[in-house]
Amino acid sequence: MGGVTVTAERAQLALGGLTVDPPVVLAPMAGITNPPYRQLCREAAGGRGLFVSEMITSRGLVEGDAETLHLLEPAPGEWPRSVQLYGVDPYYVGEAVRILVDGHGVDHVDLNFGCPVPKVTKRGGGAALPWKRTLLRDILRAAVSGAGGRVPVTMKTRKGLDDDHLTYLDAGRIAAEEGAAAIALHGRTAIQGYSGEADWESVARLKESTGIPVLGNGDVWEADDALRMLRETGCDGVVVGRGCLGRPWLFGHLAAAFDGQPPPAQPTLGEVAATVRRHAELLAEWTGEDRGLRELRKFMAWYFKGFPVGSETRQQLGMVSSFAELDALLARLDPDEPFPVAELGRPRGRTSPQKRLALPDGWLDSEWSGLPSADAELSVSGG
Repeated sequence: MGGVTVTAERAQLALGGLTVDPPVVLAPMAGITNPPYRQLCREAAGGRGLFVSEMITSRGLVEGDAETLHLLEPAPGEWPRSVQLYGVDPYYVGEAVRILVDGHGVDHVDLNFGCPVPKVTKRGGGAALPWKRTLLRDILRAAVSGAGGRVPVTMKTRKGLDDDHLTYLDAGRIAAEEGAAAIALHGRTAIQGYSGEADWESVARLKESTGIPVLGNGDVWEADDALRMLRETGCDGVVVGRGCLGRPWLFGHLAAAFDGQPPPAQPTLGEVAATVRRHAELLAEWTGEDRGLRELRKFMAWYFKGFPVGSETRQQLGMVSSFAELDALLARLDPDEPFPVAELGRPRGRTSPQKRLALPDGWLDSEWSGLPSADAELSVSGG
């Protein structure tokens, strides 16, 4: 059993024997939630919360793929270790969970059934898979069996394929019946992608219909949004994705909010620059200076969004490849420039809907039978 315990100011989430306090989860995001970024977010929160790895594929893990094992590396002192696993074959998912628990000491496994990327859904993976109820059940059963009761297994999903093909209520029922410790719901359909507003009412409906903890995901941009989601939906915790892009300090604000404390001040430009430098150091330690600084480039627009840094400097930050270049560019910035409050509560990252719903031929013919193609396991975003 698990759930949320709420007092006047505090809330805790129980996932099996794992307590998450505050009940805040960093969403797995491909190319984003690697060990360095998880470490930044965890440090901002004082080590509190749950910080999920970027997605790894079950087949890649079972077959010992080098890049998969690299993605699986923990940050220094990381606990609890939380890994998101993607798979479409019950055998490989079950074996991968066993390897994570027995061979890597992982404390929590999350299963990805929410990725909306067309190249995944057109092969029957990600957000397309819950349409096949029997396959979803078989994968969950194999994962829970692979964990052997030693660590909690959770799943993340979306409302469904589109408004005419909703799957989340059945997914919640199946997850509960197969022993999942919780289900996280992104309140959008696959075809919506990251567009429009997240449907928090669907989170509330899922909470009312299932007996396991429900985590709400979608449009948690600020700490107040997280508290409001809990109040409005009755959910047991929140999953934060795009709201923390280039804002690892958001997890410190979330911890304060759940403690009933005043929010910390938003960082000045100088403090953001120091965070960027720290991020660069962690990336270089993880994967080397050249590759690490290249990885940092995608974060620059998010870190400096709304700050008056100048178009030339902004462009050069997005092309940085060495610490010498980075330090010279950061030295140009006015450290006393206040945080652009107009950016608070505004969407970050992708906001476009899918142009069409990409599915395998005949996928909608049956809710029960059918298997994804053998090449469905691709390293893509967690959704």
